[in-house]
Amino acid sequence: MEYSVILPEFEGPLDLLLYLIKKADINIVDIKIDEITTQYLNYIHKMEELNLNIASEYLVMASELLEIKSRTLIPHEEDDEDIEDPREDLIKKLINYQNYKESIDKLRDYEALRKEVYTRNPTLEEYKNDTNLDNLNISLDDLTNALSKFLKNKEAAKPLSTKITNKEYSVGKRSTEIRDILRVKKKVNFFELFEETTKEYVVVTFLAILNMSKRQELSIIQENNFENIIIEGVG
Repeated sequence: MEYSVILPEFEGPLDLLLYLIKKADINIVDIKIDEITTQYLNYIHKMEELNLNIASEYLVMASELLEIKSRTLIPHEEDDEDIEDPREDLIKKLINYQNYKESIDKLRDYEALRKEVYTRNPTLEEYKNDTNLDNLNISLDDLTNALSKFLKNKEAAKPLSTKITNKEYSVGKRSTEIRDILRVKKKVNFFELFEETTKEYVVVTFLAILNMSKRQELSIIQENNFENIIIEGVG
């Protein structure tokens, strides 16, 4: 009797590492590089055994893990406080990627909630025919997808700081900030309004933009497909 092995699908090496960390039931900052490297390489070997194509990014991460592991084996004086933790960059990337995934999941939750309000997802023409949304010429799905790609690219380009803050955001407060920005600049690139990519900031900013669009306080414009999305103040 033959048994088939089915591996979970991952969006990339960081996604695989988060899966392994969650499976081990440990905190990201407490990862043991020796164990996580072994488990990661085991998954790579399983993918090879199943004749799955392994993207180069998985192999690059494997080499990075091995490098970090080798650095942890270098002996140091116990009281040497200036020695940098070899895991630091990896931990930052993992926390950053986890925040990104949580942000996207939260946006999807709000999108699902919005769909429950309407009998079906409005088309672009229906948006245009809605008097409350006639200043929106891009569908909500396209807007969400554009934001998702932007956040993913920003995450890949530069890891976020892992410093935890107690700063709170609200749709009303963020709307006021956006009004102030548009009062000075008149129009801005949609992505410029997402200066931070924490889950709370992204969700609140996105909802503030949609709310202000419905109230006809701003226009969301994309003249052609794949062009920049512009936010322009109304009045």
